[in-house]
Amino acid sequence: MSPRPLALLVLLAATVLLEGCTLSRAQIRRADAVVAATTPVAPLCERADHCARPSPLLDAGRQAMAASTPDSPRHVVALLNASEPALVARLDLIRAARHTIDVQTYIWDQDDAGRLVLDELVQAARRGVRVRILADQLFSFGDLALLDRLARASPNLEVRLYNPTFREASTSPLEWAAGIACCFFRFNQRMHNKVLVVDATVGITGGRNYQNRYFDWDDDFDYVDRDVLVGGPAAAAMADSFAMFWRHKRSVPLTHLRDVNRYILAHPAAPGWPAPEYAHPQRVYRVEQEADDASWLRAHILADSLRTGPVDFFSDLPAKTDQPLKRQARQFTAHVMQMIGAARREVVLQTPYLVLSRRARHLFERLHEKATPPRIVVSTNSLASTDAFAVYAVSYKHRKRYLKKYGFEIYELKPHAADPAAANASASLEWVGEDARASGDPAQDASQRYVGTESHGLLGSHGSSQRPAPLMSEGRRFALHAKSIVVDDRFAMVGSHNFDPRSDHYNTEAGVIVYDRRFAEQLRQAILRDTQPQNAWVIAPRRPVVPVLTKLNQAIGDFSESLPLFDFWPYRYATSYQLRGGCAPMRPSDPAFYSCYEPVGDFPDVALSPKLIYTRLITAFGSSASGIL
Repeated sequence: MSPRPLALLVLLAATVLLEGCTLSRAQIRRADAVVAATTPVAPLCERADHCARPSPLLDAGRQAMAASTPDSPRHVVALLNASEPALVARLDLIRAARHTIDVQTYIWDQDDAGRLVLDELVQAARRGVRVRILADQLFSFGDLALLDRLARASPNLEVRLYNPTFREASTSPLEWAAGIACCFFRFNQRMHNKVLVVDATVGITGGRNYQNRYFDWDDDFDYVDRDVLVGGPAAAAMADSFAMFWRHKRSVPLTHLRDVNRYILAHPAAPGWPAPEYAHPQRVYRVEQEADDASWLRAHILADSLRTGPVDFFSDLPAKTDQPLKRQARQFTAHVMQMIGAARREVVLQTPYLVLSRRARHLFERLHEKATPPRIVVSTNSLASTDAFAVYAVSYKHRKRYLKKYGFEIYELKPHAADPAAANASASLEWVGEDARASGDPAQDASQRYVGTESHGLLGSHGSSQRPAPLMSEGRRFALHAKSIVVDDRFAMVGSHNFDPRSDHYNTEAGVIVYDRRFAEQLRQAILRDTQPQNAWVIAPRRPVVPVLTKLNQAIGDFSESLPLFDFWPYRYATSYQLRGGCAPMRPSDPAFYSCYEPVGDFPDVALSPKLIYTRLITAFGSSASGIL
């Protein structure tokens, strides 16, 4: 079929879908009536506190709230770098909620992590807590049977999907194509905020979604990510932001979605809420026990927490998706830019994707032109670590600009980084309970608490489009997903904002800015650990071998890079370096750098594959698409 008839077919399909987008009020009322008639009404707890469990985390938030005044806010803040405390903190707060739980996210998968948190929320609703879940439609809850069960799990539980394609929960390949053909601008804008807030007193925000790989539970591919727990007035601001999104016209209740509505009407019998089944039940059991262990929570979360003053929670407004050029809609994005623009001495930036918007390019260029420019340290992904190879290709194209024009020091995560691997080793292991130790099995060492999990091949059941490039090495792979900035050791940001045009102009983003030197230093050290030689390659200019030939190659490369298309020149200005044995780590600007670091190629550890070829092709042809990648 020629491109023109195919395009016409897609547009025709889009027209047909659009005509049937809106449900009638009668259809919505019928589905609502079925839900009301088949939802258990009586709460499982009659106490005023809805049988909330004690929580040192929520207690710390209440203390901060009580000590705050409008002119002098007080907060408790805890970095959640490690995945296990990040998950256990969520479980603890959900169990401790007395009044409300609001959850906002970009991805909600139906693997062990997603099922565990969802079941905890259902149980909280059933004991009388008001629970609201707002998830971006494109990558959450595509299973209609699950959405039917959620709609009827409890009258205290409400679920809405944000910006659903053609008012449906599940998007087919045809609807995906039709959405791009007919409504590209709207289809391309997503809600990327990640927030969990309990009783408007304690909240968690950052980069993690509800999926195994964000908590070191995927057997093949996991993310290095980060959240921050905040108790005090900033948590109330999280609750206010959530309410604004919840009321927005793009947040659609389940019975207002065409496919969910049809499913409920076709299945009027109460579906119930069965106990979840887990691929690794002992691993789940372990974190469930830790969430009820106050001493564990104090040791692994509160021990390094800080009592501090001002903390600002910022979120882009939902209007960003309607009027993205209006400055007030890009509140969080604007604050990120203001933070960096105020740098005097140093910016430490961690981002999965290094594709700068025009505004960011101008900002870094101005910083670098100062008489004494600040040091700019960037921790990001390598092609070997990332699962977004198309985005990486655009970043790769502009390496020379980043190094020379902006003065970046760029460190790219290794796919088998040593420190993330050590952290993963404890998070992904399973509990050996008393029954196993009492069995007398000689294979079980009574001094060992954990056993290893299984491996099921590259990326398990994840789709091929989510798979990173194949490697020459073997083993569990890690990709950077954390989004954080530290400026001059004075203040720091943790949030959902990737440093790319999509976060600047399309997606709504959220995060916190903490104005505390101690917190800034904690975060700075966490990011710099990911730049150490055992965890990252450093990007630096190639060392001239044949001066005349090198200069000629660079001149051709400069010309090729300046072209919007046909950037095929394979010899780039910079490449990846690895520390030699016996040398101490040093910056690329150090005169001894080339005596202690050896080049390992532009794409170290990446095997020859279609994705490597695609990366080269996108470098050549894809720079104009950087805003939507």
